[in-house]
Amino acid sequence: MRKIKKLGSLLVAAAVALTGVLSIPSENVFADDANTTYSYTYDIWGDFQSSPDAYRATLQISGASVSTEELQIGNFIEPQGQFVRGNKLFVCDTGNNRIVEIAFDGREYKAVRVITEITGLPEGEPAELSKPYDIYVTEEYEMIIADYGNERVLHVDKDGKLIKRMLTPDVTPFNDPQNERKFQPQKLIMDTAGRIYVQSEKINKGLLEFDIVGEFTQYVGASPVTFNMIDYIWRFFMSEEQLAKLDKFVPTEYNNVAIDSEGFMYVTLSTFDDNDFMSAKSVRRLNSTGSDILVRNGNDPPVGDLKWNNAADLNGPSRFYDVVTFENNSYCCIDQTRGRIFAYDFQGNLLYAFGGTGNRLGYFRKPVAIDRMGESLLVLDGLSSVITVFEITDFGKLINDALREYQNADYDKSAEYWNDVLRLNGNYDLAYIGVGRALLRQEKYSEAMEYFKAKRDRRNYSKAFEQYRKQQVEDHIGDLIKALLVLLVGIWLIKKIRKIQKEVRECD
Repeated sequence: MRKIKKLGSLLVAAAVALTGVLSIPSENVFADDANTTYSYTYDIWGDFQSSPDAYRATLQISGASVSTEELQIGNFIEPQGQFVRGNKLFVCDTGNNRIVEIAFDGREYKAVRVITEITGLPEGEPAELSKPYDIYVTEEYEMIIADYGNERVLHVDKDGKLIKRMLTPDVTPFNDPQNERKFQPQKLIMDTAGRIYVQSEKINKGLLEFDIVGEFTQYVGASPVTFNMIDYIWRFFMSEEQLAKLDKFVPTEYNNVAIDSEGFMYVTLSTFDDNDFMSAKSVRRLNSTGSDILVRNGNDPPVGDLKWNNAADLNGPSRFYDVVTFENNSYCCIDQTRGRIFAYDFQGNLLYAFGGTGNRLGYFRKPVAIDRMGESLLVLDGLSSVITVFEITDFGKLINDALREYQNADYDKSAEYWNDVLRLNGNYDLAYIGVGRALLRQEKYSEAMEYFKAKRDRRNYSKAFEQYRKQQVEDHIGDLIKALLVLLVGIWLIKKIRKIQKEVRECD
């Protein structure tokens, strides 16, 4: 009977494990269904785990919805970029050759201005915008515009008057007669020093850097060259004609750029082989020299989905297209493959993922830009031509608060928030790890080891064990020395007694 019960238990456990292994995020859960959630994470084994929603879609912004009696906007057409500054949202309505400025008063979003042309340009240059792809707005509300169709970048004041412009730089490949490229800026940012960084279409040398007067200075952060080793070896046995037909080993190009509160640039790329998705580094954090310094200490690198179904023309791994950062050094990436949003902490751990493809609230057809207003996320859909607003939930706020307090070195408060997260989701691995990290910082090594052990976090467990062992040695070093002295004295006494006994026997 006991054997039968044991066999039954094993079968149940195997079934549960098999269900976890085969489970893949559903494409048919709806964000606006109050009785369901569509957020998820991955556990230590890389298996899908449902999670309470960290963000919930609440609103869609369209041209019609932001129109007023004084300012009729009409529908957006294939918008490609957006930027949030304070309570203002600037939308690059690319198909309509304009930029729409929208204000949020705490209750609703309303259009306040439409920019279609720039004043103060040299005579002969077109004043009208042509396919504006992206925009960056400074704290003084000066605007840097990627004027894609006119092959230029414009820096204008808050009234739309030209400050400076950046035209086609006289460097390769723009001046290469054999392989000439057009200067077609798609994405851009400005750093705290006033330098402007531009991602131009079909340019794989990195970001173009322009100084404060608008002069090109250098390429920054070129993506490392990737190649297939087998193809590389075969090249040694090919003729010149065969080599000419092969694709050259060239760096891949970035598709977007953002900047965080510390002045570091984040870039995304999506041109990599499906089999290389785990090593492609599709999101990167660049320092001043262009080197990637993004921390990837999670169980898996920040790559989006670890498992997927190839169905309904949704094939292959996640391909990040834009990124937005938070003050606590976490960041969110949008995936154009399946229309999902992936959030990661400063160590590269997946916090949560949500979204999908579709026409319902909370889903996308082709997400092209993500930004945030406070703790709300705004995602621009280039095909649906709407912006979806996601409001943070209590669950999401607890996660953000826990990360913030950890970054602020308030480890007690961070642990409190992580424990609150566990009350809402007892299977949330990162909460266990978060509590463990807080305990580790508090020098409570034994307790930290228990939390790390629970979620098989070997890296942090090893750190805690190393400190625990060191602590035990330091706490008991006095007792060890005393024991050693007693042992040495004891050995000396034994030898002394034996010597005396020997002398007595010899005298007899």
